Amino acid sequence: MALGKEEAEDMEIVKARTDKREYKRIVLPNALQCAASMNVSVGSFSDPDGLEGLAHFLEHMLFYASEKYPLEDSYSKYIIEHGGSTNAFTSSDHTNYHFDVNSDCFEDALDRFAQFFIKPLISADATIREIKAVDSENQKNLLSDGWRMHQLQKQLSEEGHPYHKFSTGNWDSLEVWPKEKGLDIRLELLKLYEENYSANLMNLVIYAKESLDKIQSLVEDKFQEIQNNDRSCFSFPGQPCSSEHLQACQILVRTVPIKQGHKLRIVWPITPGILYYKEGPCRYLGHLIGHEGEGSLFYVLKTLGWATELSAGEGDGTTEFSFFNVVINLTDAGHEHMQDVVGLLFKYIHLLQQSGVCKWIFDELAAVCETSFHYQDKTPPSSYVVRVASNMQIYPPKDWLVGSSLPSNFSPSIIQTVLNQLSPDNVRIFWESKKFEGQTAMTEPWYKTAYSVEKITGSMIQEWMLFAPNEDLHLPAPNVFIPTDLSLKDAQEKVKFPVLLRKSSFSSLWYKPDTMFSTPKAYVKIDFNCPFASSSPETEILADIFARLLMDDLNDYAYYAQVAGLCYGISNTDSGFQVTVVGYNHKLRILLETVIEKISNFKVKPDRFSVIKEMVVKECGNLKFQQPYQQAMYYCSLLLHDQTWPWMEELEVLPHLQAEDLAKFIPLMLSRAFLECYIAGNIERSEAESMILHIEDTFNKGQDPICQPLFPSQHLTKRVIKLERGIDYLYPIEGLNPNDENSALVHYIQVHRDDFTLNVKLQLFALIAKQPAFHQLRSVEQLGYITVLMQRNDYGIRGVQFIIQSTVKGPGQIDLRVEAFLEMFETKLYEMTNDEFKRNVNALIDMKLEKHKNLREESAFHWREISDGTLKFDRQECEVATLKQLTLQDLINFFDEHVKLVRLGRGH
Repeated sequence: MALGKEEAEDMEIVKARTDKREYKRIVLPNALQCAASMNVSVGSFSDPDGLEGLAHFLEHMLFYASEKYPLEDSYSKYIIEHGGSTNAFTSSDHTNYHFDVNSDCFEDALDRFAQFFIKPLISADATIREIKAVDSENQKNLLSDGWRMHQLQKQLSEEGHPYHKFSTGNWDSLEVWPKEKGLDIRLELLKLYEENYSANLMNLVIYAKESLDKIQSLVEDKFQEIQNNDRSCFSFPGQPCSSEHLQACQILVRTVPIKQGHKLRIVWPITPGILYYKEGPCRYLGHLIGHEGEGSLFYVLKTLGWATELSAGEGDGTTEFSFFNVVINLTDAGHEHMQDVVGLLFKYIHLLQQSGVCKWIFDELAAVCETSFHYQDKTPPSSYVVRVASNMQIYPPKDWLVGSSLPSNFSPSIIQTVLNQLSPDNVRIFWESKKFEGQTAMTEPWYKTAYSVEKITGSMIQEWMLFAPNEDLHLPAPNVFIPTDLSLKDAQEKVKFPVLLRKSSFSSLWYKPDTMFSTPKAYVKIDFNCPFASSSPETEILADIFARLLMDDLNDYAYYAQVAGLCYGISNTDSGFQVTVVGYNHKLRILLETVIEKISNFKVKPDRFSVIKEMVVKECGNLKFQQPYQQAMYYCSLLLHDQTWPWMEELEVLPHLQAEDLAKFIPLMLSRAFLECYIAGNIERSEAESMILHIEDTFNKGQDPICQPLFPSQHLTKRVIKLERGIDYLYPIEGLNPNDENSALVHYIQVHRDDFTLNVKLQLFALIAKQPAFHQLRSVEQLGYITVLMQRNDYGIRGVQFIIQSTVKGPGQIDLRVEAFLEMFETKLYEMTNDEFKRNVNALIDMKLEKHKNLREESAFHWREISDGTLKFDRQECEVATLKQLTLQDLINFFDEHVKLVRLGRGH
């Protein structure tokens, strides 16, 4: 977009009707576009040959230091100390850097950020250390099926195409091999930076409270020194696997995953959807192929007992190439019928060819997209600026906010063009299963994934179509859940916090009308507290299967609601299960009452029970393949929480459970229940009450009610094990996956029960210690890529934890490093000035005064207070008032009493 400055300022940017923010596009003299997130049109495709991962490594290095701010990690320190967060990511054709921070520190933070792109110091010492961090990041991905399968698809593409490359980088690609070639990796980093990080390839988005003119002068001041080398965007025409290169196309790849389960990924190279973002061909085709209503491909596969999940849509891609993916999770039976599954997919594609492109389906989709865009929830500023900055690389200025979210041009020919590309002559099938162990002859070089390749032909697939079951595949019905009433209710009461609207022996109802967001949306949560649901490992598993079967049974009906922006979920909890419905309020009640009706009349279908049980068995078995730090966090919760059952015990009882066990269990589980309800948003008090009365009538009325009230003794408080002061508790356990070379430590310090004064002291400690911990343990000592200090809250019991995953040290050695850090931090705390202390207090106050962005966020906060039993809805205000009274000595005393190492003994 080579627009002159005057043209740029006149350009109208399309924004949502509910968006009160102001926008302005400016072009700086150095050609840096401005609209804080910086998007640089340089990604891993720009890695020089033989230096895989260099662009990603460069992204890491820019965080260290700059000529203007030479103190290592001072940028991250400044951001975190001022209530913010910072991150970056590298994709194939761009790298994005972003941060958020308290508004009064924005200018200083922006100045530090700008230096990334003006004069970074890529020091030799930091370079050597950070290679270890990149390698550690890669190590954590080595046993992840997502990363492994993605790289395998890249491996089986044209060698000359940049898509073929390995993008992350590791010790070999960035240290060992460059040295063997006599290359200095630091000089290579500088070369990549100087040749590619040019102002004309950068897009900056600033989101701030100041006026647009003030922001413009701020940006002109901070970013004008970025060099403009007038580089052109990296471009590599042509598909990485197309029919010209048949060795990369028309293949069936059998591959062995890490986790249990069978999966099909069917992939076609297609014309990039970005070229037709107003016509939305991939959105239209993904909507139909991925549909889950009656007559859809998924509905048929599910009915046959062959699939548990299906998704369809455009995946990897740039403006030069793209792929359309259909991903199907298969059951054991589905795995045995792979050819039938693929045959049915192509039958459905054939149905789309025969039906022609339907205007009513496009119009319905366009209407859903338009409502979704104009009534979108506000998101955190950091994710918002990342999205807009990424859009600036691709779209004309008027569509920077819209992106491809508003398909509006109905073009049957363009949709037909992409549909024609989903042909048997152009397809790559990736088939994953543990059953292929020992049957593969090849190994992918970076992740060591075992695989084999065989050629397939269009005629083979025609044969699979011929022999596939003759099921009734058809297009979806018109969507009755699309909202038509988007009016806002007049909230008579301007209540700031939830009110307890009614309470009976069966339920309590908390109600909070929307006084903040002005969107036609509501949030409903019904928590079924059923004591019989968590009395043993068996009941815990049965309650889980019950919740999944409910979702499974409702799916073909409720999928239409989800498409129309009305989401629901049923999940088991520590004490029963809960139903959540969130989205447009117009037809929310219809969906909620259907869910309640289904619960009250639920009948177990043995065939679906078998499928869901198979899924749960695999999921339980796959827990051993979690990252070690996740396993460590799981064990920490297991040790602390009262009345939780280890997954190993659940896995032990699972094989013996039958459909009839569940059929007997459901009436027992529901026989005693208390419903904790929360209703919020664009909904009137009387509507909220009548919803709950309807639910009570369903479960508690009549001659033989489904539910009786709980006995007083059954209203249990959630309890947490109290750790005695001064005693070290050690829980060593071997990682569950012997092939994982990472080890992990969770160092947890339990502090106190919910109390405003202690809370703010703990929060202040965590804020002040977070960045020094990261700098020392990750940047300096390079223990591992995952190095986190964070607060922990278990049902109102507060603490702090270090979470570290490492390939270089075992948990015992890591623990010594954490203790050494705490001793070092103690000295820093004693040396802290009152000014520094006040700065941190003010940063924490600013964070607490940050308003909720949307109804979901507000409801999550209020629900936490209700479910923890703390009910401190004015928590933020009270904690701010407490913070204002705090002194540096208070914080030091808190550290000495609660955090500092005081050893009386060691417990096991």
